[in-house]
Amino acid sequence: MKAMGEMLLRQESFSEIVMGNTALVRSMVEAGTRVITAYPGSPTPEIATAIGSIPRQRRPFYFEFSINEKVATEVAFGAALNGHLSTVFFKSVGLNVAADTFVQLSLMNLIGGMVVVLGDDPGANSSQNEQDNRHLARMAYTPVLEPADPAEVYRFYRAAADLARKRCMPVILRLTTHVCHAKQKVAFDGWRPSEPDNTPRFDPANGSYIPLAHMVAPKKTRALANLAAAEEELAGLNTRVDNGERRRGVITSGLPYLSLLDAIGAAVQKPDILKLGLVYPLARRQVADFLRSHRQVKVLEELDDILEHEIKALAFDEKIDVEIVGKTDTGDWIGEYTPDKTAAVLGSLWPELVTLPASAVEAQVPERPPQLCPGCGHRSAFFAVKQALSRDDITVADIGCHTLGYLPPYEIGQVLACMGASTGIGSGLALFNDRRPVVVFLGDSTFFHAGLPGIVNALFNRHDITLILMENGTTAMTGHQDHPASGRNFNDVTDVIPVRQVLEGLGVKNLYETDAYRQAELVDLVRRAVADDAFAVVIARHPCMLKFTREQRRKPDYRPRRVAVDPQTCDRRHVCIARFGCPTFSRGPDGAVAVNPDLCIGDGSCVQTCPVKAISPAKSS
Repeated sequence: MKAMGEMLLRQESFSEIVMGNTALVRSMVEAGTRVITAYPGSPTPEIATAIGSIPRQRRPFYFEFSINEKVATEVAFGAALNGHLSTVFFKSVGLNVAADTFVQLSLMNLIGGMVVVLGDDPGANSSQNEQDNRHLARMAYTPVLEPADPAEVYRFYRAAADLARKRCMPVILRLTTHVCHAKQKVAFDGWRPSEPDNTPRFDPANGSYIPLAHMVAPKKTRALANLAAAEEELAGLNTRVDNGERRRGVITSGLPYLSLLDAIGAAVQKPDILKLGLVYPLARRQVADFLRSHRQVKVLEELDDILEHEIKALAFDEKIDVEIVGKTDTGDWIGEYTPDKTAAVLGSLWPELVTLPASAVEAQVPERPPQLCPGCGHRSAFFAVKQALSRDDITVADIGCHTLGYLPPYEIGQVLACMGASTGIGSGLALFNDRRPVVVFLGDSTFFHAGLPGIVNALFNRHDITLILMENGTTAMTGHQDHPASGRNFNDVTDVIPVRQVLEGLGVKNLYETDAYRQAELVDLVRRAVADDAFAVVIARHPCMLKFTREQRRKPDYRPRRVAVDPQTCDRRHVCIARFGCPTFSRGPDGAVAVNPDLCIGDGSCVQTCPVKAISPAKSS
């Protein structure tokens, strides 16, 4: 980490193999970015990891993890109004949370300039959908740059920052999962630190910054003028690859471009290619010229057919006689355009151009669904909660590690939408329902991110539901980032904002709390909470054991702990496997239960689950 931090601040020019997220941070440094905000979410957390590798006192910018994406956007917005180049980053669906503020940005005179870095997720590698944020960019009149590799991430951020500063506007840098995590040798320019100008430059006369109804037209006119300027000034990010083929060409961008090169690598006559670095607004002159010089053009784009529609409309407006082929099959709308998929998509149109891989013999590989870590307090909580509920009770999930409670053997959480939605959804399910109790789940990080409005609404409107708040002290799913109840933020120690006291302050009267490892007590508390004729909360707390174990292993006196199964006592009912579901345990061909020493952390949460007490702490060797 120290070496990474030194590299990111190196003053002379150099080349280094880095991932896209790391190249972005170096570009932020070189561009003179002064304020960076974020909310964690894959594929972007490594941006913060790279920032964290720079000692706080040496960072040439301010960085914070804000409470959610909307607030992060607003902090960066405020900094831009004060004359500082600012950047906000988050994952694809984070833009939904930020949208109320985001859609206003292009209407404002952002004197410092602002870059919005989006981590879109084709293939839904770590998201609940494949949201294509080019749609929201169009709605917000905000230009979109789309790099294909780490070198372009570095170069395109600089271009976005330059335009944002020059035109006092927001610009989107749209990354995707493969671009964020790809590694490449990138040539970086030199950088000379300078004394920052911290003079507050906010002046209402630069606005107006109050978007009242009668001011909308001039503000929208400004946004449209900025879009037109972006089309001209960023057209240089588009690349035309002339292979001397006038019969057919391909228009593409981002990762699909690299996959295209791979797919046609062995072709004798490769098609001409127009690679778009600026995907919105469309560089109409360049695209029209490309269309006019070819008889058939394939539009190759991941997810939705946004470029396809614009290009076809352009061809119609300009009366260009060309056949334009876009998406032809449902599968063209789904998943990442990896080389194999790109070859298949291209091969359906031009089979002679690509060599499709031979069908491989399918290996019989067992499924490996995601699962909770050994020792996870959520596993212990789900084991207890399931005993407290009946089969007909309704359970509503939320976003976090505890979402995995939906999977066997727990099968808890029958509905899931987005962060913080569980309480509101559960409230709706409780209406006209006096037969089936509704139990909703929420993590402590999501509690602060988006959970509070649903809780306040449940109290305000007297919804009879039970909330089980899974408190593990961190934002575990995205890499153990801190939250307001952690006692520190990204930069420093802070005052703890306790979950229980917040709930008490809101007026929650039916409030119970226990450690998730105390399973019998948790069973009793859940039953009592469900029986309450009012909104009730059960806090099931236990530290994230993955984080805890990692911290323990750094200590010089650390000694690993394990549990053991007494084969003489074990009656092979397999509760530890079939109902508790800890991955540490495995069942042999003869039904004997074994403990995997590489997985077991010796936390002992499993001991109380065995009906014959066959599990106990292993003796130290």
